[in-house]
Amino acid sequence: MEKSSLSVSGSERRLPRVLSQLDVVSIVIGGVIGSGIFLVPAKIALEVKSPLLMLLVWVVGGFLSFLGALAFAELGAAMPEAGGMYIYLREAYGPLLSFLFGWTLFLVIDSGAIATLAVAFSANYLPYFFKISALTSKVIAVIFVLFLAAVNYIGVRWGANLQNLLTLIKTVAIVGICAIIFIFGKGHPDNFLNPQPGKFSLNLLSAFGVALVATFWAYKGWESATYSAGEVKRPERNMPLGILIGLASVIGLYLLANLAYLYVLPASLIAQTPRVAAEAMKVAVGPAGASIISFVILFSIMGAANQNLLCSPRVYFAMSRDGLFFQGIARIHPRFLTPHVSIIAISLWSIVLSLSGTFEQLFAYVVFGQWLFFGLTVAAVFVLRKKRPDLPRPYKTWGYPLTPAIFILAAFLISLNSLLTDFRHSRWGLAIILLGIPAYFYWKNKKRI
Repeated sequence: MEKSSLSVSGSERRLPRVLSQLDVVSIVIGGVIGSGIFLVPAKIALEVKSPLLMLLVWVVGGFLSFLGALAFAELGAAMPEAGGMYIYLREAYGPLLSFLFGWTLFLVIDSGAIATLAVAFSANYLPYFFKISALTSKVIAVIFVLFLAAVNYIGVRWGANLQNLLTLIKTVAIVGICAIIFIFGKGHPDNFLNPQPGKFSLNLLSAFGVALVATFWAYKGWESATYSAGEVKRPERNMPLGILIGLASVIGLYLLANLAYLYVLPASLIAQTPRVAAEAMKVAVGPAGASIISFVILFSIMGAANQNLLCSPRVYFAMSRDGLFFQGIARIHPRFLTPHVSIIAISLWSIVLSLSGTFEQLFAYVVFGQWLFFGLTVAAVFVLRKKRPDLPRPYKTWGYPLTPAIFILAAFLISLNSLLTDFRHSRWGLAIILLGIPAYFYWKNKKRI
């Protein structure tokens, strides 16, 4: 704990740097792996049919995500401040665009993610073990959010320790599940090869693209580690290494899990099985398999939600310090040295969304906007190399300029695809983002007074 941090006012106090490289790795792995790897394979199998293409989709999705992570690693090492993406967008394009990102993150993206995870925990997976009424489920969802908020309120070290524990549990569990399937499942090697992909066609390419979008959702979450860059020790080293090691580990775990599924289930059956992990375990060890998977998913969901409450309050904290959000959110707790008001704010709004039942709809609204912000953030590598050559760059994006350019193209194509294929939802998402413009000018003018 820095003595100077205790001698200044709450509006000037700085967040202490207490997070290690291991913590960053854990934030990435624990935040990315939620329930996607247990559910998404069915969508992919339905689209591409072939097991070889299924595996290729996961490889390509992981590779493209890794390209984005390479760029984020440069930005995180160059500007190791609380706020991550918000800071990079602000420095590259100015405060309006960065505010719109933070506004959307608070209003829908991260709050919606926390609400979704809380409801999934209480309504979808906990009932495997206990009979729960609808009212009790809502109460548990609220307690779920409040528990994680309390842990992160009393110290970033507490939040990081919980994240490390949950990440360890889910990682060991996934590897253990795969080992059980390979050892006890009566697999068929033909499942890895048949049916064959068939000849190349535009329809096949389109199906591959749809499946690829599904993997991006399963891989999403690594970017949140940058939000806590202001609390990372030796950020010039630990931020880039932590992000890249974490994401590489996720790619490896995802491929291992898909190989295990294919060992006991043909691609055609996976396509018809929404809960593919549970079905694979059922084939390997009987009906108890579904309960084992549900138990693992509970920890997986908690880790993903904890990552949001550990990292995202730092964005709103940074916005407030810029005078572009509620003033109290910039406060740091005098004893715990956490952005406690910011944690309370995102927790309460997430609870409201979870109780209202509108979070899934809101989440669908901003798919295109979220990927637009991803693309713009990676493009900030190009902008800032021209605009801010004075920035220290202890790590530079590998493969520049090709690797970030590929990710930017992929992100904008996903954004455009979401806008065109789901225009009804996307137009409301655009409205949510644009509502941030008058909010921005309100806080900007208030700052001048």
